[in-house]
Amino acid sequence: MSILDMFKLDGRNAIVTGAAQGLGKAMAQALGEAGANVAIVDINLDLAKDVAGEFSERLGRKFIAIKADVTVKEEVDRMVEDVISGLGCIDILVNNAGIVRHSPAEDMSKKDWDDVIDVNLTGVFLCSQAAGRRMIEQRRGRIINMASMSGLIVNYPQPQVSYNASKAGVIMLTKSLAVEWARYNINVNAIAPGYMKTAMTAPFFEEEEYRRLWLEPTPMKRPGEPEELCGTVVYLASDASSFMTGQVLVIDGGYTLL
Repeated sequence: MSILDMFKLDGRNAIVTGAAQGLGKAMAQALGEAGANVAIVDINLDLAKDVAGEFSERLGRKFIAIKADVTVKEEVDRMVEDVISGLGCIDILVNNAGIVRHSPAEDMSKKDWDDVIDVNLTGVFLCSQAAGRRMIEQRRGRIINMASMSGLIVNYPQPQVSYNASKAGVIMLTKSLAVEWARYNINVNAIAPGYMKTAMTAPFFEEEEYRRLWLEPTPMKRPGEPEELCGTVVYLASDASSFMTGQVLVIDGGYTLL
């Protein structure tokens, strides 16, 4: 097998949660370009259908849209069944769905805490558990979790204790699942992006305070673009990373180096 062939995903089936926009959409497109069929999973079904239709037509791969709330076990279990029915099996799971709530710790409501932990950490576990059971049966699989540099450092000036805690949890969940499921030929790794420019974060980069506190400490002096995660997700989904598990790849323009 040539080195380029090792990165091909022809004939494989992937799930990407939170894939109707932002980082998830970019990674779903990358997996399709590498040869995979992809389930676009999102809580916004209309948007997911638009993305699936666009990618199917443009890339010539099979993209299906599925609505699921990753915090609800029954919906996650149904999502897995729908993917099996629509694509045939699950080779790759990208746990990308996530939210953030900015609130000082002393003022944060329990609901805001629970909402972030439920989506960012519990949702990753539920999706990994449901897809992992299928991967265990077939004795192969790739799970890629979206962590964050926020699981390694404390961001400033935004107060986001629940987000930081959830992403740190994702990192340890990744390591724990990697150890438990290595004997089933399931690789579990994580990506930890830094400040990325998406529709959600773009307004922050227009504010002088955030440019000063986010970009000046970044050696590359700019935010990342969603497409700059695409090579990493294809690598982790492919045979090129077959001896790698339990690792966290930090893609942050050097922010955490200083």
